[in-house]
Amino acid sequence: MNKTESWVGRSFEVDIEKVAHGGIFVARHEGRVVFVSHVLPGERVKVRVFEDAGKGFCRAEPMEIIKFSQDRVTHFWKEAGVGGAGGAEFGHIKLARQRELKADVLEEALDRFAGLKQRVAVEAAPGDDENNGLGYRTRIQLHVDEQGFVGPYRERSHEVVRVKSLPLAVDDIQEMEFHHKNYQSVEKIEVMASSTGQLQWLIDKKLQGDERLIERAGGRTFRITGGGFWQVHKKAPDVLTSAVNDFIEKAGVLKLGADNLDLYGGVGLFTGTIAAKFGESLRMTTVESFKQATADATLNLKDLPNVKAVCEPVERFLAPHKDETGEATVILDPPRSGAGAKVVGQLLKISPKHIVYVACDPVALARDLKTLLEHYDLAGIRAFDLFPHTHHVETIASLIRK
Repeated sequence: MNKTESWVGRSFEVDIEKVAHGGIFVARHEGRVVFVSHVLPGERVKVRVFEDAGKGFCRAEPMEIIKFSQDRVTHFWKEAGVGGAGGAEFGHIKLARQRELKADVLEEALDRFAGLKQRVAVEAAPGDDENNGLGYRTRIQLHVDEQGFVGPYRERSHEVVRVKSLPLAVDDIQEMEFHHKNYQSVEKIEVMASSTGQLQWLIDKKLQGDERLIERAGGRTFRITGGGFWQVHKKAPDVLTSAVNDFIEKAGVLKLGADNLDLYGGVGLFTGTIAAKFGESLRMTTVESFKQATADATLNLKDLPNVKAVCEPVERFLAPHKDETGEATVILDPPRSGAGAKVVGQLLKISPKHIVYVACDPVALARDLKTLLEHYDLAGIRAFDLFPHTHHVETIASLIRK
């Protein structure tokens, strides 16, 4: 076959080798890499190619599982099967195996992009094993089709899937039954539930329900205005803040009066919980570009006399800082794309004593760590499964200046 000829529509059998970043799986056929979803390493699968960019790889969907992995299970959500509702792409895999696959991706990213050879076990959030990783989402997005039916999008499309249940959502959201309602002239519905009983929903960004969500985490209370950011997993705030505080305690270098920073600080979650554990005299600036989140942080942290919330992009906030060797602790919780070379370079100029990097993408973390590890020692790293039945994994790295 001519190597330049498109493979789209072609079917063949492949052996699945491993998982790749993004929750897809790798096979090879006639010298080319084939990316396949909804399969498992060790399986033999008949696939059909649906995308071929002609760059040495193609994307295919499974047609038939010829040899099954012992880690395959019946998908808990019927409508989320192959080509079905999005948001549960690992739902056909045993929960423990899902975490091993996420550890595989993290291990490969750290090795490939940071030169760091380390296997990090992915830890479960409390209660997930007992509930098969269901009922954890405190925030969901649903879409509305032309006929007014409400549901999630189908994978790789903007087609709304009509579903009978929302098994990943917390009970309060499921009981609202938006997926059983009909809406006219509406495109998107966002639903949010707090751990203390409030409910909000946005109908095409128009807020309904409670004006604010009230959350408790790490011994502090947090108020989140309509649509403001908060962790999706109901246990995530406690899991992440506990891990961050453990790394700070183990490092033993926190100076309450130093110019400590909480970058991409959101509504003040880490600043507030650090103060709750180590002392309300903590001096810290939380930096967040989203105006409403900064307003929430100002309210949430107003009892802490040496804390302030700044609304500014992190790279702009850091730019005026002159070269210095600081004694600061910096919490870094960037978006999925990572902090990036510019922010990492600015951090190296400031040279804080301790950096705690909270990451939601292993490749972005590894790329940033490559540069940071030239000047910092890795004091610890942990990973958490805060998005069961998806490929996402949360990682926290503790870095001490050399």
